[in-house]
Order: sequence, then structure tokens, then C-alpha cells
Amino acid sequence: MTRTSHQETTVLRDIWISYRSQPLWVQFWVALILVPVNMASLLFLNEPMGLWIAILANIAMLSNLPIMLYERGFTNAMALPHILPWTILVYLILFARPPATGLYDAYLWVLVAVDLVSLVFDYQESLAWLKDRQRKTPPSA
Repeated sequence: MTRTSHQETTVLRDIWISYRSQPLWVQFWVALILVPVNMASLLFLNEPMGLWIAILANIAMLSNLPIMLYERGFTNAMALPHILPWTILVYLILFARPPATGLYDAYLWVLVAVDLVSLVFDYQESLAWLKDRQRKTPPSA
């Protein structure tokens, strides 16, 4: 095994261990609800505003990849990339709702509910991360 592939394996193992060290409900929430519901937006690309909804739903999750790699696991910093896109997404669905019927309409309600729940935690975790960073940053002279 080369040094690079060993390092990659170690990083992936560390991320997996970090994920598995989360409370069981968080593991279920992420793996069975949060990620699948947001990724399901890709099934509705041809619907009104479908592309924008998919971009906003998934850019937040994809932005976590560099954070997980850098931090070698799950941290409160992972809440930060959710704030702007999912806030816009929720606003869009609730106040500028695209015309939707049937399965797409039901999906939009599920998506907004899931991302609203996530945002409640994301705002709290973002504030905790910012406070922690502020505490660790030495005052400037």
C-alpha cells in the first residue's frame, strides 16, 4: 500500500469512526432522512424550479466534504455550509413556491420540513463553532 492510499484510508476511517461516534439518532437522521431527502431533489430536475431546488439542497451537503476531510470527522463546522443555501431553499419553497402537484408537491413539503429541522440544529451548532473559534483566537495586539 502506498503512503498516499494509506493516508486516504486513515482519513476515511477517521471520518467513519467520527460518524459512528455520533448519537444513534443523529446517525439515523443523517443516513436515513437528511441525506436521502435532499438527494431526492435530483429526481425532480424537470419540475418547476427543480434545478434550483436541487442545487440549494445538495450544495450544502457537498460543501461538508472538504470540512470532513480537513477535520477528519464530524464537527460543528459542518453546520455552516447549510445555513445560507437551506435558508434560501426553505424561503423559496414556503414563500415563492413553484407550481407543484402530486409527488413533487408532497416531496417539497417533506424537503422543507427536513431542512427546517436541520436548520434549527445548524444555527445552534454554527453559533457554538463560532464561539469556540473566538475563544481559541488570541486577541490582536
